[in-house]
Amino acid sequence: MNHALHTTTPDAPGTVLPPVPADPRIPGPVLADFEHAQRTVAAIARRTPMETSRFLGAIAGVPVHLKCENLQRTGSYKLRGAFNRMSALSADERARGVVAASAGNHAQGVAFAARELGIRATIFMPVGVALPKLEATRAYGADVVLRGDSIGETLEAAARFAAETGATIIPPFDHADVVAGQGTLGLEILEQAPDATTIVVPIGGGGLAAGIASAAKQKAAALGRTVRVIGVQAENAAPYLPSLEAGEPVQVPVVPTMADGIAVYRPGALNFEIIREAIDEVVTVTEDDIARALLVLLERAKLVVEPAGAVGVAALMTGKVVADGPVVVVLSGGNIDPLLMQRVIAHGLAASDRYLTLRIGLPDRPGQLARIAELVADANANVVEVLHTRHGAGMQISEVALQLSVETRGPEHRAEVVEVLRRAGYEPEIIEE
Repeated sequence: MNHALHTTTPDAPGTVLPPVPADPRIPGPVLADFEHAQRTVAAIARRTPMETSRFLGAIAGVPVHLKCENLQRTGSYKLRGAFNRMSALSADERARGVVAASAGNHAQGVAFAARELGIRATIFMPVGVALPKLEATRAYGADVVLRGDSIGETLEAAARFAAETGATIIPPFDHADVVAGQGTLGLEILEQAPDATTIVVPIGGGGLAAGIASAAKQKAAALGRTVRVIGVQAENAAPYLPSLEAGEPVQVPVVPTMADGIAVYRPGALNFEIIREAIDEVVTVTEDDIARALLVLLERAKLVVEPAGAVGVAALMTGKVVADGPVVVVLSGGNIDPLLMQRVIAHGLAASDRYLTLRIGLPDRPGQLARIAELVADANANVVEVLHTRHGAGMQISEVALQLSVETRGPEHRAEVVEVLRRAGYEPEIIEE
């Protein structure tokens, strides 16, 4: 893949300058491979918009742009790598079909790309996969096989299928063609935001981060400039930090995270090698950070983004990304189950001190519920849910328990509601969501 790179100057059209070599430290695809992939992927992928966020810019102190890959066809960037990989298959490989294992975005990307290329696709998905993702994958024309209670079991089933049928496995991240396809995003970013000094990108297995970092750094070098790339992982599934420290991919336990799209226990081999040389920094964000970021994207940017796609915004909001110039944050996907969105919004409101749940012990006599409602109204808060029960551990026979969910306007208002109840002689217990 060592293609010569050429460029021309505006002052002398057609003048060929000496080739600009790629950074020899970055393994994997070179700039010409990314540019070839960009031409290939253009046949199917949208050039997604780049939106400016004044709200996030005020937090960061620099201009902030959002690369909206959540608006990509199939709802995520995965289409790029899948299509680029399958476009490179021989006629014989295409005739034998492709197979993939995924619980979400990769499945949809492979299914859509296979349909466009006229290739039969078999997608293995876990038994408990979210219904919207299952239906979308089938709607794109793939044969879907539900197998295994975990993605590990699903991967094993896909590997057996490939061995038995000769179908080509399309990996989600650990392949040079996949990295090149995902890296087309890096080229788009520099074209749409040529003044960007920092790119913030989610990291799961590393295909997207490796592609963007390598493509953007090599393109910037060819243009005579530099760009920083910061990777973000969910704190509950972050194998890159210990892997980079160890100097090789290591496996970590994955704690459940809402950012399931980047929940991997081990980096991809090629991805790790690229990221080790091309990523400037890797940071992590908590579940609360992600929930708050999703809420901001909904309210301020009017964008529906899945948890994995919002980790870059979470890192920016928590101050873990520091930049001295324009920042581009990649919103990698928008495929979120409506039921999950409902829970995440509630979690984000609580994490932002805008949703308060209290448990209050009350004497079992008429008028107590009305009194509590009056006090909450006096504090200018809105009751959204009430649970009133006489049953519960530690309760006296003459007591009832009131669980109250209240909308608040932030930390100060939250504290005011609690204080109003305490001044009235009640002892509210705050229940953390």
